[in-house]
Amino acid sequence: MFTLLQNSDFAAHAHLLDAAFRLRKKVFADQLGWDVPVTGDREFDRYDDDAAQYLVWCSADRQNLYGLVRLIPTSAPTLLFDVFGATHGNDPALVSDTTFEGTRMCLDDDRIAEDFPNLGAGAGFGLLLLALCEAGLALGIDRLVSNFEPAMSRIYKRAGLGYHLHGKADGYGARPVCCASFDVTRSVLSDMRAKLGIDLPVFKSMPGFTPLPQAPRTLEAAL
Repeated sequence: MFTLLQNSDFAAHAHLLDAAFRLRKKVFADQLGWDVPVTGDREFDRYDDDAAQYLVWCSADRQNLYGLVRLIPTSAPTLLFDVFGATHGNDPALVSDTTFEGTRMCLDDDRIAEDFPNLGAGAGFGLLLLALCEAGLALGIDRLVSNFEPAMSRIYKRAGLGYHLHGKADGYGARPVCCASFDVTRSVLSDMRAKLGIDLPVFKSMPGFTPLPQAPRTLEAAL
């Protein structure tokens, strides 16, 4: 199942958050060798605060974690501006309560291979991206922004997810880092479902799920 952990869920599902931080350490520190903050066998940073929400892919009993994405509104402190500003020229148009940064997207390939032996890593990322679009619509997000290495563009394409490239920059590692945004709309969701061959929703919200506050409608918007 794919679900969203919000601030009100952190205490009740602390084991899932703990598994998420352990998976992040395994993927980003151990496998990819990124320079990320590690404490023991967990990776977490100053952005893992009350503003963060976590889309998680877990078993139905919520005991096994298969993947995750961290979501933070760009109106809060983000890696997008604090670290990767050069990839988009510190574009103020990317700052909004309804534009969210997606970071630390990762999968547990070993656990997926055990529980879903016929599902490849690319297909797993496709499912996670589809769930991300559904969760974004449920929340009231209108745009997602991500930094990624160029090779990730093939995964987005296979998932039917088009994007707007804001720029890219060197100086972050062996490869350039890109910045792109993705519209969160019913049309985008329809395109992704058609590309992935999935008709039914994959995202299921937690009890007590809280969408974003709706902005007041102007008279012109109401007409």
